[in-house]
Amino acid sequence: MATNGFHPLEALMRERIVLLDGAMGTMIQRYKLSEADYRGERFGDWKGKDLQGSLELLNLTHPQVIEEIHSDYFAAGADIIETNTFSGTTIGLHDFLFQGEPTGGRKDQEFFQRVVDDIGLRGLVHEINLKASRIARHAADRASNETGRQRFVGGSMGPLPVAGSISPDVNDPAFRAVSFDQLCQTYFDQAKALLEGGVDLLIVETIFDTLNGKAALFAINDALEKTGRSVPLMVSGTVIDKSGRNLSGQTVEAFLISIAHGQPLVLGLNCSLGPDEMEPYIEEVSRIAPFYVGAYPNAGLPDPLSPTGFPETPESFASKVAAWAANGWLNLLGGCCGTTPEHIRAIANAVRDCKPRDLNCGASAAADVDPKQNGV
Repeated sequence: MATNGFHPLEALMRERIVLLDGAMGTMIQRYKLSEADYRGERFGDWKGKDLQGSLELLNLTHPQVIEEIHSDYFAAGADIIETNTFSGTTIGLHDFLFQGEPTGGRKDQEFFQRVVDDIGLRGLVHEINLKASRIARHAADRASNETGRQRFVGGSMGPLPVAGSISPDVNDPAFRAVSFDQLCQTYFDQAKALLEGGVDLLIVETIFDTLNGKAALFAINDALEKTGRSVPLMVSGTVIDKSGRNLSGQTVEAFLISIAHGQPLVLGLNCSLGPDEMEPYIEEVSRIAPFYVGAYPNAGLPDPLSPTGFPETPESFASKVAAWAANGWLNLLGGCCGTTPEHIRAIANAVRDCKPRDLNCGASAAADVDPKQNGV
């Protein structure tokens, strides 16, 4: 494929709809792994906390499971697979892997400073992200060699269990559990390891608190400088309900303005909502964003009676998101919670003849946006 001076991923997005993979957690659930499986031999004597549910730990204890899932998504037609590192930060994994406890009765900045400074935890997080990157890299290179199609590895940097701009205590609205510096430190450790592991791009995703997302962008810049690498960036926010706002109260437009300084290659929305509920917000992003646009919704709203916990089948999901592609709204499309390789395969078939969004269509609208009117 001729790139004409563009990064290979950008060149591909100008040519056709690029396919992202689906859910990692949904696929891991199919393996019905036990506590002993999560622990493996290495963590067999881990004291104090159960490890079942720490998906990122499987990069170390069951790497073959993770690589098999990556390969299944590539076989389904995905161009990009994400590393199994969604919660792979010191703060994201502290409930499983940090042995300390709060000293003041609640998790506060003193507690999280101990978390982000803990040498053992930082070393383990570095190892997890490095191994996850190499697992994904191996799967991508094998798929590329077998098919003659370049495949990409996205370093997944998900949200944290704490927010920089919101108090977790309704009785103390001024309280902040973490500081901006602590958020930056935890994201820096992750980004640096992902870059060292050979990812092709970094994906800051499921941003429910814009301040957390801005900390991730700050940390990524630092990590790129420290590693000497240069990779594209994808930023994906999440709208929490039909109000069209994220948890920190920003509209889609305000969120775009707040992170635009990071100059992502792709801006998108993912998680929280299914395709029916997400549609007006994807349309809005497409209208105003001066970046390539991506979307990967959940397979509907949660439904405990459905096999995956979400109701949209591959066929119903694909028909709905393919309409967005047919409308010229998208450059990148995939799935979030409840989606599987079957969903990605159905999407691939449905969007095969759809043209990608013209990058210039959002430029004029973005130029007219006034940050002062959007709570930035």
